[in-house]
Amino acid sequence: MLTSHEILLKYWHDARYEFSDVRVWYVDRGAPSDRSCVGGREIRTLEPYYFEISMESGAKYIPYHRIRKILYGNETLWER
Repeated sequence: MLTSHEILLKYWHDARYEFSDVRVWYVDRGAPSDRSCVGGREIRTLEPYYFEISMESGAKYIPYHRIRKILYGNETLWER
């Protein structure tokens, strides 16, 4: 089974997929139900231990261990 990081890298680099169709649900303390979702367009980099998202207030760094679900369109690719 692939890790969340490996799945994101696959969809990031494989030209057969539109990364903008990826959605990532993650633990976000303080958000409603402590969960947030980000689309592929907002993900700027995939680093070894975290991914970076763009926000109006600047960059936000999300460790991979906070990911709870990855979707591509309506298909669940990975879930914890």
